[in-house]
Amino acid sequence: MSATLERPEIRDTGLLRQSMVIVRRNLIHIKRMPEMLMDVTIQPVMFVMLFAFVFGGSIQTGSPSGYREWLLGGIMGQTIAFASFVVAVGLTADIDKGIVDRMRSLPINPAAVLVGRSISSLLHSSIGIVVMSLTGLVIGWRIRGSVFDAVLAYVLLLLWGFAMIWVGILVGSKMRSVEAVNGVMFTTMFPITFLANTFAPTENMPTALRWLAEWNPISALVQAVRELWGNTSPVASDAALPLQHPVLTTFIWTIGITVVIAPLAIRTFRHRTQD
Repeated sequence: MSATLERPEIRDTGLLRQSMVIVRRNLIHIKRMPEMLMDVTIQPVMFVMLFAFVFGGSIQTGSPSGYREWLLGGIMGQTIAFASFVVAVGLTADIDKGIVDRMRSLPINPAAVLVGRSISSLLHSSIGIVVMSLTGLVIGWRIRGSVFDAVLAYVLLLLWGFAMIWVGILVGSKMRSVEAVNGVMFTTMFPITFLANTFAPTENMPTALRWLAEWNPISALVQAVRELWGNTSPVASDAALPLQHPVLTTFIWTIGITVVIAPLAIRTFRHRTQD
């Protein structure tokens, strides 16, 4: 007489636990392919060294702390903005390889895929912030503000990274291949991060470019970080409003981008994975 096979019990583990399992899966993937960390380890250090020692002598910032300290805020702003790049490539690869379809066949909340990818991408970008902070200390960068201001600056960077993750989810859900994601992100993120006060002051730019740079959300983030760390002097009186109040402006931009992009990203992801 054959034994009766019983169907295994399916327990509801909750969104948080399911998301953390996906985070663990993504981190294991990075562990097995450490070259995935090059964009938050080798690349930021290369930019810091390149601009600090090659171009630094030719760029006048007017900052009493010198160009090297002034530079670090810009490099960190650029790196955290690339969080969108990381999540877009990772999500597109998961969809293209059928990993998301396999997850849909499991008894998990569909949102866990996005939450898990978002948390792992934010952890990935945070590694870059730590690496750059250590690199900055080596070349002479120091935090000259209060402990509260220093922590607030890092919080702003993480909040901005969270907003950029939703941009990455939208692009990753929309594009049909990793190559398409690379093309879109390179042609958008690089101009946005360079047409700002990341590597050079905006005061000497042509009028039209200066206006664009000073209203660029990246400029507000970078200015806020520099001011909170005590790495820059006050902006000129004729600077655009976002640079006059960079901390508040960064909070507004972060909330605005998240509120607008997140629903679009979720809808696009659902449409892509349910077709």
